[in-house]
Amino acid sequence: MPELPEVETVRRGLAPAMEGVVIERAQVNRPDLRWPFPAGMAERLTGQMVERLRRRSKYILADLASGESLLIHLGMSGRMLVSGDPLGQFVHSHPAPEKHDHVVLHMANGARITFNDPRRFGAMDLMQTARADQHKLLAILGPEPLGNTFSEAHLIAALKGRNTPIKSALLDQRIVAGLGNIYVCEALYRARIHPARKAGRISAARIATLVPIIRNVLSEAIEAGGSSLRDFRQADGELGYFQHNFDVYGRENAPCRTPGCGQVIRRIVQSGRSSFYCGECQR
Repeated sequence: MPELPEVETVRRGLAPAMEGVVIERAQVNRPDLRWPFPAGMAERLTGQMVERLRRRSKYILADLASGESLLIHLGMSGRMLVSGDPLGQFVHSHPAPEKHDHVVLHMANGARITFNDPRRFGAMDLMQTARADQHKLLAILGPEPLGNTFSEAHLIAALKGRNTPIKSALLDQRIVAGLGNIYVCEALYRARIHPARKAGRISAARIATLVPIIRNVLSEAIEAGGSSLRDFRQADGELGYFQHNFDVYGRENAPCRTPGCGQVIRRIVQSGRSSFYCGECQR
């Protein structure tokens, strides 16, 4: 499932074609994805200007002139693709419609935004912009890892006394929003922390080092266009490239990249997810 860098990459790709532009026609081709679409979604989107595109955790929010916001969740296989952009930001002309093109936004500038989702685990919803933070999917979220409220003091306090493994704690969206399996593995490797260590038993000083490391990992991934594993593509259809920079994720039995280490990357399963780490470097 796309994590924060992938979703931010898609948001940035959509912005030139959508921000400040009217949705001339919204085309909704089925009644639902993971959940039913809101009543009259096509009519509520048609004729509305997209004032701003923003991201909250792994969700994209399109704030409309009507005072509503369109929430977009890519799910496991969802893609937001741009075609026919008159500004020349994208190379694709309008492709032929595909079977899994579930929502299509025909923009007044000639661009077309297509939500394609073969597995239908994605979601869209409409809410009042002023109350967006109260939406059931957003209300439980912790601070953004790239925002000012995600601080050393916050993380130390949030993990104090927790008996869960640090890997599981960092995946808890109530502690920090948007982190997923890939980037937690990478951050823990850089911090030299074993993924199975109990969060509450790690010193405050070591927990504090995680904050800048998490920010750096995410920022590097965004600059690389995210990680293309299985279904992820950027908004222009191109692949992301951060997967070529993975130190541990997906590198089971490959040599550790720490100079002089000499060990190989190991894999364990935690809560049904694979964790990759170096048993020598991470304690």
